[in-house]
Formats: sequence, C-alpha cells, structure tokens
Amino acid sequence: MSSPEVFLANEQEKVSIDEEFWAALARSVLAAEGVNGAAELSVLFVEPASIASLNQRFMGKTGPTDVLSFPIEEQEEMSGRDPDGGGRGPKGWGPRPSNVPFLLGDVVICPEVAVEAAAEHIGDRDHDGSFEDEIALLLIHGILHLRGMDHEEDDEAEVMEAREDELLRKLYRPLKGTLRR
Repeated sequence: MSSPEVFLANEQEKVSIDEEFWAALARSVLAAEGVNGAAELSVLFVEPASIASLNQRFMGKTGPTDVLSFPIEEQEEMSGRDPDGGGRGPKGWGPRPSNVPFLLGDVVICPEVAVEAAAEHIGDRDHDGSFEDEIALLLIHGILHLRGMDHEEDDEAEVMEAREDELLRKLYRPLKGTLRR
C-alpha cells in the first residue's frame, strides 16, 4: 500500500523554510490521522498578498491571515438513488479505482504572518514562541481542517485543540532538533 504524497511549494522568499522537514511532518500527521494509500496533500507557503487575496475571495475577510485550508474531496459521495444509494444509471460509477489518489486539499500558510504571531503564543499550549512552533501548529491545524475538524463551536474547538496538542507532542517536538535553520 502506498503512503500519501505531500506536495510542498515555497512561493515566498522572505522567510527561510525547511521544506523537507515540513513535508515529512505533514506525512506523519496524515499517517496519525489514518490517511493511507493513494492520497495527495498540497502545502503552500505564500506571501501576505497571496493569502490576503485568498482570504478575501473564499472567506470574505480583509487582509492576510496565517493559514487557510481548502478541502478538495471531503468524503466519498454517496452514489445513486435516494434513499437506497443504488447505481447512477445503467453503468454506474462504482468504487474509486485504487490507482486514483484521494485529493485531500491544500493548506496555505503565510510565514510572514506566522513570524508576527509566534511571539504572541509564548507559553500558550507549550508554545515556545518560535517561528518553527508556529508553523508546526499551523500545518497541523490546516490538516485537521481538511480531515473535517472545526473550531466554530466551543466543544469543537476543545476537541481540535486537544488533537493539535497531541500531534505536536508526539510528532513535532521529538523531531524539532532536526530542523535546518
């Protein structure tokens, strides 16, 4: 069985990014979340103007933000008739062929916004105030959104934050010393 592919693009130049490290962390998070087999995730590091444009277009909010997630295929669609889920017609669509990857979506991170936000999080949820801790949190946060988690309601936020903390503790913190600066 194949493992998910992570495509990482660094489309900004102002902040140094250890692309291999962050792609490896993303793969580890996907594995911890039970994503295996043919699946694809894109992680993009972008300039403030780019994320501000996406934030306006898709969220209706003005200005740059730290992270946005764009799910592509949230779940397998139920095919066919209502209510029995029968075929879509004479040929039907059938199950997804095993060689066709499940497209998780895109996580878009703005390192410049992360640099500004990092210092504000010192001591918050075991955050040391470093840029690296901030990127790890944003990457995990974005992936959890793609996996269907949300923080709109207080109870949802508690569950999501607990999972973020668990993944940071188990996956990121043990590898943190291997980051290239």
